[in-house]
Amino acid sequence: MSTHDTQAFIQATQTWLKTVIIEHSICPFAHSEFERGSIRFEVDVDDDIETCLMKLIDECVCLDRNTEIETSLLIYAKAFTDFDAYLDFLELAESLLIEQGYEGVYQLASFHPDYCFEGATRDDAANYTNRSPYPMLHLLREASLEVAISHYPNPEDIPQHNIALTRQLGLVKMQALLAACYHA
Repeated sequence: MSTHDTQAFIQATQTWLKTVIIEHSICPFAHSEFERGSIRFEVDVDDDIETCLMKLIDECVCLDRNTEIETSLLIYAKAFTDFDAYLDFLELAESLLIEQGYEGVYQLASFHPDYCFEGATRDDAANYTNRSPYPMLHLLREASLEVAISHYPNPEDIPQHNIALTRQLGLVKMQALLAACYHA
């Protein structure tokens, strides 16, 4: 994959972050990190599960070594297009973080173009709180997350706020926002 192709994945992800996540305050902490330039965008072009897991650990090591990077979005260019396969990979990734001693250090957030919460219908606009242009894992520093949450009023209300917001915006609007990320 060329640098131009890799950049297209990053551009679409950055557009999604700005126009969906930040613009609609789905993550109230994303704006400041985006403005600071402390979000790392890494594209994984592999489709082999073991290689993708190794890349995840490499990303943890990168965060270990670079404290100026607050968080990392690991974007999968070829792998995990099927949502069920992605969920299987997510389970392996979470187990691997524990095995490698990263439990309590980094937390994974999951995003996928076909994300569907358990018990939700596929056309529930609330799924768009976790829908992204490409399959990806978001690595967050747990210590930083705890600090951010401690300064935010009622952080436990964030998921319910996001569900209400995306349902209020509606399925058509959420679909359009996500689709626009590919054309920015």
